[in-house]
Amino acid sequence: MKRYLVLNGPNLNLLGKREPGVYGMKTLTELERELLHFGGESGIEVVCFQSNHEGDLIDAIHESEDQYEGIVLNPGAFTHYSYAIRDAVAGVSVPVMEVHISNVYAREEFRHHSVIAPAAAGQIAGVGFYGYKLALMALMNQKGGNEHA
Repeated sequence: MKRYLVLNGPNLNLLGKREPGVYGMKTLTELERELLHFGGESGIEVVCFQSNHEGDLIDAIHESEDQYEGIVLNPGAFTHYSYAIRDAVAGVSVPVMEVHISNVYAREEFRHHSVIAPAAAGQIAGVGFYGYKLALMALMNQKGGNEHA
């Protein structure tokens, strides 16, 4: 069974509490439950991991080699300044889709630039939790397919 890693960065553990007008009322646990269900329906295994620590996310990206077909990454605020995460994404052969729950381009100016995007296979923003499923579908199709996607 093909495996995909979903990585969530800093403050995403506060989903449902932090700025519900921006991120909604659903929690990280609910997001992960939805993604695991989607994986089961799609014939793939989804592994979820969240950390507020840059090094933990970098380690997870490095360790993805030969374990996962792709990574869905919401780097949170690291999006805008973590060249270390950008280099980790560029340094592995596993394709990475960058995801943002909110439309970062309709928010504060500093959120309009991603240092991760140039190294990623693609970017999805502004469609809420559904963006994670879209990213998984894109990765499944990119790697030779899954007829359910």
